Amino acid sequence: MNYQSTRNAALTASSAEAILNGLAPDGGLYAMPALSGLDFDWKRCLTLSTQGMATEILCALLPDFTHAEMEQLVRAAYTGKFETEDLTPTVPVGEDTVLELFRGPTSAFKDVALSMLPHLMTAAKKKCGVDDEILILTATSGDTGKAAMEGFCDVVGTKIIVFYPDGGVSAVQKAQMVTQGGDNTCVAAVRGNFDDAQTAVKQVFAKVGGEDLLAGKGVRLSSANSINIGRLAPQVVYYFRAYADLVRRGTVAVGERVDYVVPTGNFGDILAGYFARELGLPVGTLVCASNANNVLTDFIRTGRYDKKRPFYLTSSPSMDILVSSNLERLLFLLSGDEQLVAKLMRQLSEDGAYEVPEELKEKIQSLFWAGCCGDDETKRTIGRVWQEHHYLCDTHTAVAWNVAQQYKTANPAHAPVVVLSTASPYKFPAAVLEGLGEKAEGDEFAVMEQLERLTGILHRRTSAVCASAPCATPPSSTARRCCPLSWKRRRKRSGSKIEKRKRRVSPSLPFSICAQPMNLGTITPRGASGVSSKELPSRQCTSSAG
Repeated sequence: MNYQSTRNAALTASSAEAILNGLAPDGGLYAMPALSGLDFDWKRCLTLSTQGMATEILCALLPDFTHAEMEQLVRAAYTGKFETEDLTPTVPVGEDTVLELFRGPTSAFKDVALSMLPHLMTAAKKKCGVDDEILILTATSGDTGKAAMEGFCDVVGTKIIVFYPDGGVSAVQKAQMVTQGGDNTCVAAVRGNFDDAQTAVKQVFAKVGGEDLLAGKGVRLSSANSINIGRLAPQVVYYFRAYADLVRRGTVAVGERVDYVVPTGNFGDILAGYFARELGLPVGTLVCASNANNVLTDFIRTGRYDKKRPFYLTSSPSMDILVSSNLERLLFLLSGDEQLVAKLMRQLSEDGAYEVPEELKEKIQSLFWAGCCGDDETKRTIGRVWQEHHYLCDTHTAVAWNVAQQYKTANPAHAPVVVLSTASPYKFPAAVLEGLGEKAEGDEFAVMEQLERLTGILHRRTSAVCASAPCATPPSSTARRCCPLSWKRRRKRSGSKIEKRKRRVSPSLPFSICAQPMNLGTITPRGASGVSSKELPSRQCTSSAG
């Protein structure tokens, strides 16, 4: 089954071509029209190892690859890179379950997909007979950048440029990116927010594709954001992993529903849950958890998407997003109407808002529930979870935990709840410390040590770049080791100065594209100077639970 653009049914691509292209030529996202029609034995999948699950699920979603090919790619992507063979372990916390997605090399949920994508992309190149070098352009709100650079580091035939909002990521996230090794990686700070960076990257794709600027240049563009189906598909796996764990523990019987609470800004992680549902997994309600930038919460509750609102810097920066790209895929999959989707996306671009038809709104609300949580309540939640359950969570996970409690209160007949934990608490140590009632002292790297002393929960000293073996003692309790970060080693190597040569601050967007053979220096910024995201305010979520 071919993929097609969410905006034009005539623009089709094989799964391999969709991975290589990233975006459809018209700016739409590639989607498989009928996921539920796939012949997939989801019950058998529950009996497999995580790598076995990944092989089966990715073969179903990316049918260009044979089972033997995918098995080899999965093995290469995951063996020895995560703390446990399960990749994404689950931990009972109170009456709920936390799905820990931060046990990979960069301590963020993006590792699951971005460990896989480079292998999928290089295999897709070979399958499609493409000799061009692949230039990855990616916008990040914090975690994607490091995970993408780590995944593509020194991968033959690829280069990657990551754009992040200056002042819009944590010090740890920034340090992870600007200290990344590899001859094919580059990172640039953008004056603006994540939406500015993401929009500009999409404009680059549209400009290059529309004017055929790279014809004969020996290079083609692709993306490592979840707009790329090769990035989104691997995220489906951990929904199956969590469900299998709950079955194994006796929390649910096979076939009983499970509700998943997902902290999300770009709607990719939660859309993977919808994919899992379409493959047969008994996914109950998918709960969308937002921070103060609660555009998704308002949309799910009202059917109106309105990005014309203040943008707020929060303690959960990976969710500081107002344009949720993957929502376009959901609109297409639920409506089956690419013309409607194209119309809505035009309205969003031109007017900054759109409203879906009543029937489509009802479909969305039958599958999704939404809530939000402001910064003050996020920090209080970190403290409550620690006091009540001795579980240390980061800011994004705290948003999800808080919204999970809102959801359970509003829906007493809820199914067992799984809360997705998307990052290590040691990536946001100052905010976590404040949540525990302590004042952070020194830079974020000193604060990491302060947090460790206070809680007794160790962060791994293994190098985020050089780690080659999983944790010898897999986590088995809520009082356990935390993320594989190695800031002491990094700082010893590069000193306290993290402004390395590869960091560049780009002025206002969009970008101009050089018509010469492309390398890491051929995308240059132009235009008037932009507003620094540091000037933007922070606030609390004011939407009521619903």
